Amino acid sequence: MGKRKTIKKLFMLKGLYLVTSVMLAALCFTFLIGMIAGSTSVSESLPGAEKMTAILENKIKEMKEKRGNAYKPRTKHLLTDGRARYTNRLFLESSPYLLQHAHNPVNWYSWSDEAFETAQRLKRPVFVSIGYSTCHWCHVMEEESFEDEEIAEYLNKNFISIKVDREERPDVDAIYMSAVQVLIGQGGWPLNVWMTPDRKPFYGGTYFPARDGDRGAGTGFFTLLKKIAESYNTQPDAVEQSSMNLTAAVQKMMTPVSGSDLPDADILHRAASYYKSRFDSKYGGIEGAPKFPSSLPIRFLLRYHRRTNDKETLKMASLTLDKMAGGGMYDHVGGGFHRYSTDREWLVPHFEKMLYDNAILATTYLEGYQATGNYEFRRIVQEILHYIERDMTSVEGAFYSATDADSPSPEGHMEEGVFFTWTLDEIENLLGKERSEIVKKYYAINLTPLFEGRHILNAPESILTSAGSLKTEPDELRKIINKSKNILYDARSLRSRPLRDEKIITSWNGLMISAFARAGLIFGNPSYTKHAVKAARFILANLYKDGRLYRSYKDDTAKHNAYLDDYVFFITALLDLYEATNEIYWLEKAVELDKVLSKHYEDEKNGGFFMTSNDHEVMIAREKPGWDGALPSGNSVAALNLLRLGEFTTNNNYFKRSEKIFKSFIKILSSNPSALSSMLLAVDFYLDTPKEIIIVKPENEKNMAEQFLSEFGKQFLPNSTLSIVTQGENSKIVSGIIPSVKHKLAIDGKTTAYICEKGFCKLPATNPEEFSRQIMHVNKY
Repeated sequence: MGKRKTIKKLFMLKGLYLVTSVMLAALCFTFLIGMIAGSTSVSESLPGAEKMTAILENKIKEMKEKRGNAYKPRTKHLLTDGRARYTNRLFLESSPYLLQHAHNPVNWYSWSDEAFETAQRLKRPVFVSIGYSTCHWCHVMEEESFEDEEIAEYLNKNFISIKVDREERPDVDAIYMSAVQVLIGQGGWPLNVWMTPDRKPFYGGTYFPARDGDRGAGTGFFTLLKKIAESYNTQPDAVEQSSMNLTAAVQKMMTPVSGSDLPDADILHRAASYYKSRFDSKYGGIEGAPKFPSSLPIRFLLRYHRRTNDKETLKMASLTLDKMAGGGMYDHVGGGFHRYSTDREWLVPHFEKMLYDNAILATTYLEGYQATGNYEFRRIVQEILHYIERDMTSVEGAFYSATDADSPSPEGHMEEGVFFTWTLDEIENLLGKERSEIVKKYYAINLTPLFEGRHILNAPESILTSAGSLKTEPDELRKIINKSKNILYDARSLRSRPLRDEKIITSWNGLMISAFARAGLIFGNPSYTKHAVKAARFILANLYKDGRLYRSYKDDTAKHNAYLDDYVFFITALLDLYEATNEIYWLEKAVELDKVLSKHYEDEKNGGFFMTSNDHEVMIAREKPGWDGALPSGNSVAALNLLRLGEFTTNNNYFKRSEKIFKSFIKILSSNPSALSSMLLAVDFYLDTPKEIIIVKPENEKNMAEQFLSEFGKQFLPNSTLSIVTQGENSKIVSGIIPSVKHKLAIDGKTTAYICEKGFCKLPATNPEEFSRQIMHVNKY
């Protein structure tokens, strides 16, 4: 049902103090409508819906012709010739999630003025259902409620129903998720909210079983719809009061209360102490279940160890990386991570795979490799990136969004995890008796299936330990395992695959571009760098128009004004690309996009950035994101971007703007630093004396910096900038943006490295050993 956040945590993060009045209003309204239930859709004509206009019918007809005979409607309501019985407005959309609902009998609208104007005209409440294409419980609710013709008819007669893809409209999702968290103390997807025609929420929840008694529910979705409709029509004052109070609460929690102080090392010490107190010393991560990779900020722990020599934090990071990679949450056959673990052992996952999770984890394992030298962490990075190259990259080089948890079983039923799991017979028949015995022992496969009668591969012991128990050499065992994985992968490829969401999201692509660029730099692998460059060029060519970024791309069309995270994640990618390629173009683009961000998103008075631009659709609230969850908040990433831009350009305005972000969130950082775990990376950078590394190559010489870069990749240097220039014309061009490059020479015709801090440089290093010694120094807290 998606990641749930407790109301207690939410209030701690946002500084809310008007819980009581809002909760009382919500309770009053709840008393009026009773408890909870489900939802629907329509179009043969859609049951109970107004007749379609001729214009809408023509648009749908044109889209049917465009999609052609290859189009397969996703619905149980089919005519004898296989065509959909019902078609609604969502058929005109490109979002895979919205298209999943295009043939429900519900008269769905997309989020639009048309929908709310219709609600105003018909004097109806608005029902908004928010989800995403790979959400398991969204599929369940669709099948139970939105495909139900009786429920659909009731929705169509009494509500205006809107479907929202949260990945395309994170602003809508954030606002109404906050409302539901105020109402019921938790959130998740599907997210279902009822609101007035002026977009003010008055009731909501997550998944609702369709009817009373289903899945043990006292009140089902159908009954709830009836109670809400009755209350809306007979108790308008109560509905209005509830919507006003709830809207006020949402507006309050969307913007933090600014302070005047700047962060100090005490914030980092308290964050480290918090994570130590919650650490699962046996399986890694935070105690309890479910477990999300983001719950323990490994990248912060690695930095904290670097600056303090705290061995415990390094052990916490290493153990968690080991256990996640060994668990069933990792796809041992195909590479890449599933979304989260349902248990504390990282064993049984929720099987969807998200681009952003794998981008962040690739970067995390890369830093883990740098900090520890553990080659298993390097292997995981390589396997993640291979999975992305093979399964998640478009022909043009951009990266797709996600794959579903569900796929068809051999019997044709949609089941979670069936694509990724195995029976004993399948493994033995594919691998043969001798090889399968080794594989079963290594992957802890016994007679007891872990999930729905099937087995999940997991490797609780290292290759070294397993080789000892199997009385074989580690290298030989690795060969057997790799060969077996290839056999299993080929066999798995013949199965019906989970749905792949092929929309291209700017922010998530930014994260993966960074992963490829950084891996290319650290591993010295130009193929990774080429993947990063190709994806970045796609974004600039297709989602950057008239000086503004767009959010998503599908079917040759860019849609939706970009959000804060689209800009900041992509700016990070551009900075990483500059360091990986030495092409000043990427740094110039980063500076260019930051100017757009400053003009349209920045809060000049109080510091920080809003999620939406100042010319975006007017919503009931304008969020200034300040909570780091599965994805870092835009403000956390922006703070670090500004510090890096400041180091590159020596422009003090970047530092001032980053300090304003810190002041804007200092109360959260001080009271609950774990709430902004990604911003702790920026705080660490801010409190360090970052190294500006400039490597100057002589003219007409290629690959002269490779030995220096090899030494650079062996060390964990998170708080640094890297510029590689060629003496002469290239150096002059680069110095126009990076002033400190000026007057740096390749001494005696040799590649020369300059290590500078705060404008002061050490003696130039002309051999890699001296360079390594100079960059090794760490400034402690």
